[in-house]
Amino acid sequence: MWTDVMTGELLGTTCMILLGGGVVANAMLRGTKGAGSSWLMINAGWGFAVMVGVLVSTSSGSPFGDLNPAVTVAKYLLGIHDTVREVLEMMAAQMIGCFLGAVLVWLTYLPHWKITRDGQRKRSVFCTDPAVTKWWANIATEAVATLVLIFVIGALVNNALISDGWVPYAIGGIVWSIGLSLGGPTGNAMNPARDLAPRIAYWLLPIPDKGSCGWQYAWIPIAGPLLGASLAAGLRALLW
Repeated sequence: MWTDVMTGELLGTTCMILLGGGVVANAMLRGTKGAGSSWLMINAGWGFAVMVGVLVSTSSGSPFGDLNPAVTVAKYLLGIHDTVREVLEMMAAQMIGCFLGAVLVWLTYLPHWKITRDGQRKRSVFCTDPAVTKWWANIATEAVATLVLIFVIGALVNNALISDGWVPYAIGGIVWSIGLSLGGPTGNAMNPARDLAPRIAYWLLPIPDKGSCGWQYAWIPIAGPLLGASLAAGLRALLW
């Protein structure tokens, strides 16, 4: 049964990937107005994308604005989400939304896929890749980044200095900060749906000369964030 929470999570993740993937496309694809833009712009774009996603999600039926299976799992471990069914429903909506957002990025930049020859640059619009492939280090990077994300979000919602209305903007700033500081090794997925669903879209969409989908790496942006989420939930349970 489809719920209002699922609608909010779907719409929020769709907007998040449209804007987050969109800023990467603007920087990476040939012939765009932003071609060759900096790592700073990409991380700022992703921070704003998550902020917008939270605002859309919480105003469209989801009081949580999770946008991220790792966040949803952490909240389940902390007793905020009550049932496994609720968790699975939210994850399904997040996956669908991230897939739809990736399709919209593809459509928005439609003429630029053909004139961009580098398949890896095209794939980077949709999903992450490590700068240096070493699975245990890549998992550690994703786990640490996700732990920071979820732990600091917990600090925000339990902080008398910050009203609830400011939380989406603060979350956007946190994502921006993590990307700038910790994004170098893997690009920081921090979100299994953000990486897997667009990777599937990349695999299915008719993109010229797109090359490999990087399936050998695809499990790491799932395992790392889920590990980080579990550690963050445990740490928060100890401290609050």
